[in-house]
Amino acid sequence: MEGSTVPLSEEEQRQFEQLERALAAEDPKFVSAMRGTNVRLYYKRRAVLAGVGFVLGIAVLMTGAIVPNTIIGVVGFVMMVACLYIAALSMKRISNAGDADDIPPPPPTKKHKTRHDSSGSFMERMEDRWRRRRDEDL
Repeated sequence: MEGSTVPLSEEEQRQFEQLERALAAEDPKFVSAMRGTNVRLYYKRRAVLAGVGFVLGIAVLMTGAIVPNTIIGVVGFVMMVACLYIAALSMKRISNAGDADDIPPPPPTKKHKTRHDSSGSFMERMEDRWRRRRDEDL
């Protein structure tokens, strides 16, 4: 199951926040550097540069057509194709990053099991019991 996400429990979330605070106290430069990275921005910049390269490829292709030199025209065409490929990949990754960042994962569905239902594993039943006990304590 590639790409599926599992929400963190409250305890795991609390531990994760403690780790973040400890890391921020220990190495603030690293934390600020990591917060500054944005995958979407990187791929947008890459797509724009590929678009500029595509336009330059058109210019080189036209130069090869005006000046009777086939090699220049071929180089311009190869530039255009390469930049188009890079732009298409970047746009695809931008849309994939948007799907993962913007849309929250669906809430987990509750399965009601009967006492005689043996389809669940032993660990699933133990986790269910643990959750019920924890929820009763709250």
